[in-house]
Amino acid sequence: MAEINLNGFQEKALALPEEFDLFLGGGRGGGKSYALALLAMRHVEMYGDKARILYLRKTYKGLADYELITRELFAMVYGTAARYNAGEHVWRFPNGGYMELGQLETHGDYAKYQGRSFTLLIVDEAGQYPSSELLDIMRSNLRGPKEMPVRVVIAANPGGPGHHWLAKRYVFQSDPWTPFHESKSKRQWIYAPSTFDGNRFIDTDQYRDQLESACPDDPELLRAWLEGDWAVNRGAYFASVIEENRNAVPTWQAIPDDWSVYLAHDFGSSAPSVTYLCAISPGTEGPDDRFYPRGSIVLVDELHTARRENPNNGLGWTVPVLGEEIVKWCQHWDVKPEGVADDAIFAKTGSGAGSIADEFQKAGVAFHPAKKADRITGWNIMRRLLADAGKPDRPGLYIARHCEYFWDTVPYLARDQKRVEDLETTGPDHAADAVRYGCLRREPQRARMVRIPGFR
Repeated sequence: MAEINLNGFQEKALALPEEFDLFLGGGRGGGKSYALALLAMRHVEMYGDKARILYLRKTYKGLADYELITRELFAMVYGTAARYNAGEHVWRFPNGGYMELGQLETHGDYAKYQGRSFTLLIVDEAGQYPSSELLDIMRSNLRGPKEMPVRVVIAANPGGPGHHWLAKRYVFQSDPWTPFHESKSKRQWIYAPSTFDGNRFIDTDQYRDQLESACPDDPELLRAWLEGDWAVNRGAYFASVIEENRNAVPTWQAIPDDWSVYLAHDFGSSAPSVTYLCAISPGTEGPDDRFYPRGSIVLVDELHTARRENPNNGLGWTVPVLGEEIVKWCQHWDVKPEGVADDAIFAKTGSGAGSIADEFQKAGVAFHPAKKADRITGWNIMRRLLADAGKPDRPGLYIARHCEYFWDTVPYLARDQKRVEDLETTGPDHAADAVRYGCLRREPQRARMVRIPGFR
């Protein structure tokens, strides 16, 4: 068999067991399409005549480049023993394996695949699909023998029409190359990123020049293409300061004893409530072995009441219900239910009824007003902390990848068109508001639980 040279990304992708579904989600030029061809060939080699592979693109025109890749690779390995029917877009391999290059753009196109069975589904340039609906339907075609794992492999670049759903489902779930459970498919997935500068088979300087010339007036898109950054949202309020590789951190299991801890809360009932568990670094490493400069804020966890179908609508929880959930959440983390919130919850409601903050106090949650400042000042502090994340000598703002409501909303919030220094208030800005209050905190107090013997 001919020797096949791989780059580092392709080697790591091929080393992953077939039991895991894969999201190859990097920038342009990282070698994703060649990796897809290699994964298909390995599947055929492993399972022989049981292997039934379907490779999908949104249009037939998009198949042309991949067809050339497969012709080159399969000819190198099989010579003329692997046969390609260009009219049917089908590869037949000498061991009986089968691979079809197909097109899927509308529900009408799905009729071509209905009732058919495949053991490996590959979707290339998945960012061209504005929603996951069609690709989710295709999972029903995955069927194989009991002893043979079926698999889905998806490849996409950030910045396309499907950017949001791909980032939400596959990127901000776990660290790269770490398995996670994806609830929609009920499968274990691995996010495998790549960038062009790790591809030793291309002229990286020349390719960078090409990408830069392709988007001279769109720095966010250029960053997405160069760095494979899924926190990019072109033209959004935080677009220039949030970067996945700087601001997203792994899930912590515990908070070090020498870190200060407090809550940051934005209240809502018909609108969502959002609460963050904020940890302040004393200038040491965190549980993830990453160094956090003194004063850095890590959003370790979140509790939100947004409806899944609409991030701007709340579940209608009353203060006693929400307070009870916050107390239980804080017990899990071994911290006191204390922190900062918007001034609005401290306003008296009249008739001696007290304030929302008073109701929280009765429920066992102690909120204090965030430091006084106008919205613009608060946003500027938050933006600076986001921008300084990753600098060894400046405090930054870091967010755990599993804080789904943050990653679903904050990177995509728009500017106010009439007041460009401010955020557009009609969007789902509740997570952003809670974080802003956390950035405006007064000096945080130590907020560890006091253990009572015999009580858990």
